[in-house]
Amino acid sequence: MDSEAAETLALVGPRTRHQCPAPRGGHYTLELSATADAVNVAVSDRDPAPPYLDDGSLADFSRDMDRGHESPPYLLGPLVAEVVGPLGGREITILLHDYGQLLPVPAPGEGLVTGEPQPIDDSDAGRAFLDGRRVEVGQDDGVRVYLPLLEGGDHVGVMVVTLDSIDDDWRLLRRIIALVADMLVTKHGYTDLFFRVRRREPMSVAAEIQWSVLPPLAMSVPRVAVAGILEPAYDVAGDSFDYALNGDILHVAVVDAMGHGLDAATMATVAIGSYRHARRISIGLSEIYAFMDRTIAGKFGPDHFVTAQMMQLNTATGNLQWVNAGHPVPLLIRGRRIIRRLHSATTLPVGFGGQELRISELVLEPGDRVLCFTDGLIEEHETDGEEFGEEHSSTGWTASRAPGPKCGRQSAPYPTPSCVNGVESPRTMRLSS
Repeated sequence: MDSEAAETLALVGPRTRHQCPAPRGGHYTLELSATADAVNVAVSDRDPAPPYLDDGSLADFSRDMDRGHESPPYLLGPLVAEVVGPLGGREITILLHDYGQLLPVPAPGEGLVTGEPQPIDDSDAGRAFLDGRRVEVGQDDGVRVYLPLLEGGDHVGVMVVTLDSIDDDWRLLRRIIALVADMLVTKHGYTDLFFRVRRREPMSVAAEIQWSVLPPLAMSVPRVAVAGILEPAYDVAGDSFDYALNGDILHVAVVDAMGHGLDAATMATVAIGSYRHARRISIGLSEIYAFMDRTIAGKFGPDHFVTAQMMQLNTATGNLQWVNAGHPVPLLIRGRRIIRRLHSATTLPVGFGGQELRISELVLEPGDRVLCFTDGLIEEHETDGEEFGEEHSSTGWTASRAPGPKCGRQSAPYPTPSCVNGVESPRTMRLSS
């Protein structure tokens, strides 16, 4: 593993907060993170129900929505301006978070107001993005409203608009921002426009590959939420993650391929691809590991390997099963304290042909979090040259990164700029590498 690249997957909170009710009034939270990759989850209350909207306005809105889905990406700005105009909306800005999640960056386009990116930790746009709530700032000609763009729990960005007042227009405005978020996600798949906006530094080819195979960085449904991030965003190589929710079962994998650069990225991509293939034919953890092992060994030979942490969480019962294939030991966090390291029988890394696979099992209690991480997190060196270490890292997670009402990218004595936005849930799982 390349500690200099600090490639680590952490199920720690990137910067998203999601509400995920679960049985008995709690939430499950899965956080994935790494110095090279990170996934985080957070919970936030929803805004109150909006006021009544007449059928005529809804009909006009529906027509505009249909037209929006058929429009090319570069016409998103004019469409939003046209829809928001009848509400008195003006000075519209659409902000997309950069890959490092440090800056909300204005998207260009006709009808949109651009400007300089603002720090995510110290701006009204950043507050809306981090908290998943609208932020209102009064000004002489009305109110400047910062509206989080959410799509399936994923924080896509922020839309900013100046209104005379919100009042009875709030319900329609909520539908508009839902449409904008949906169009950004949909159109993102067939244009480079939004990639270019979000890219604030040169990106390596290895990182380009990794970003292209990731699932959405966040997912939120009534019983469970997942979120993650890649860090360092522009130079990640061998670290990656994947997840899927099938029925009541949440599947998660965090991998760390040996080496660095394109070789590591290629191996990690094959590992994730083989994991998805095995998972989608509905086989168990043992069979998934065996399939991944054969694939990596067959493609790269006996001297290459991938460490992996594979987990399955039953969101109805809180029962957690996992396989540790040469990965650092996960942490069980309750409240803001690490109460246990999830030591278990480990098998050989993927590619080395572990024969006696051991599946570990645990029932999570309400509010629990599980943090999994790759070795890049603990092998990173501080400014004085000393290795960061597992103990120092653990202190960072439970103190500076402890769950709270909001968490920004503030300076901290640990090597990853991600922050943990936890969920007060009945059972929470946080994976980090």
